[in-house]
Amino acid sequence: MVGAVPYLSYPDAARAIAWLQGLGFATTTRQDAPDGRVAHCELRLDEAVLMVASDDAAYTVPPLRGSSTGAGVYLTTEDVDGLFRRAVAAGAVPVIEPEDTGWGSRRARVLDPCGREWSFGSYRPGGAASA
Repeated sequence: MVGAVPYLSYPDAARAIAWLQGLGFATTTRQDAPDGRVAHCELRLDEAVLMVASDDAAYTVPPLRGSSTGAGVYLTTEDVDGLFRRAVAAGAVPVIEPEDTGWGSRRARVLDPCGREWSFGSYRPGGAASA
């Protein structure tokens, strides 16, 4: 069996974790380094699991070009509008307001407070879209 769990590092991991908690994620495991940086954190929202840590180098997040940075995390949800509202209330920058797509799903997109792209949609890879 193979699974995929996004692993994201942030210059301010504590800020990213607080934003994710604003979306509804719960921290299930967290280890901080002696210098106070986040060495490892696991968060869960329903079936979505993420790992977050503090940057160990000066990484560059791709800038927004049009409506995308070219890479991001896609969260499947029946409540696109609600997740979008929670994301923006927690400090995200709106990129694509909730909308119905031509391929039969609903979607929205934001940049988190550190500039990473997050999309929310009713499209479920490998299955039928639910609107």
